[in-house]
Amino acid sequence: MSPTATLASRDYIAGLAKGLQLLQAFDHAHQRLNATQAAQRAELTRAAARRYLLTLHALGYLETDGRQFWLTPKVMQFSGNYLASAQLPRVVQPHLDQLATHTGGAFSVVVPDGGEVVIVARSRTALVGAVQALPVAVSPSGVDLHTRQAQHIRQIMTMAQGLHLGARLPMHATSTGQILMAYWPEAAVDNWLRAHSLTRLTPQTITTPSGLLERLNQARAQHWVHAVDEHEWGVQAIAVPLQRADGQVVAALNVVLASGANGASPEPAVTTRWLSWLHEAAAQMRTVL
Repeated sequence: MSPTATLASRDYIAGLAKGLQLLQAFDHAHQRLNATQAAQRAELTRAAARRYLLTLHALGYLETDGRQFWLTPKVMQFSGNYLASAQLPRVVQPHLDQLATHTGGAFSVVVPDGGEVVIVARSRTALVGAVQALPVAVSPSGVDLHTRQAQHIRQIMTMAQGLHLGARLPMHATSTGQILMAYWPEAAVDNWLRAHSLTRLTPQTITTPSGLLERLNQARAQHWVHAVDEHEWGVQAIAVPLQRADGQVVAALNVVLASGANGASPEPAVTTRWLSWLHEAAAQMRTVL
């Protein structure tokens, strides 16, 4: 890791940067690391990685059995401090909760960070309660809508990883990442494509720059994105941009739904209904962002 172009070398603390880089080496697929593994993932020598690991253990950010190391709950203090002090999560939370209570859906607000997006707020309404609160209704064709809706909500509860606060998801393979990129300047998109690979996560993931650019152009024209099975099989999401009063896009709002084997993709009328709720909520949030 090297100093950024905007930071003078004399002001750059390499030790701090390397320590943070080592903490970032731990993730869902690498929950426990020894010194050699941590060194490889953080691009450090084994001796340096061992010193950083032992220091972070002494500070309480890592636990160890003498050979392997893993994160402790103390690292959550950083995310907790962000959520407590940042304006965006606080001002959107009431809107997300109201939206979830009204619709029974699972909603998130997401911001970009490098090659990923990060969930900084999500609806807190208990989905179990949403199942219980669903009105009894029958369609003209005799279908029990209550049962269908309840099944859909239970699917949301069990399907997608990454619905929790702080979850990091790949930008190119998510509805929120795509809608955020759609509003970037062309040069910013080109720079991002040169710096990041379009990893295939499912057969539906967009893995070519031309394919992603086509999706971004479509998103920019219609002001929403519908991604189906692109990040995780059986999961789809619809996202819209969140804009400040001056028109600047600062985040994305989405709803997560079941798809494929876990449930049919929404028909156009259903998609339109979710979009109406999303756009209405985005318009309300615009006044407080």
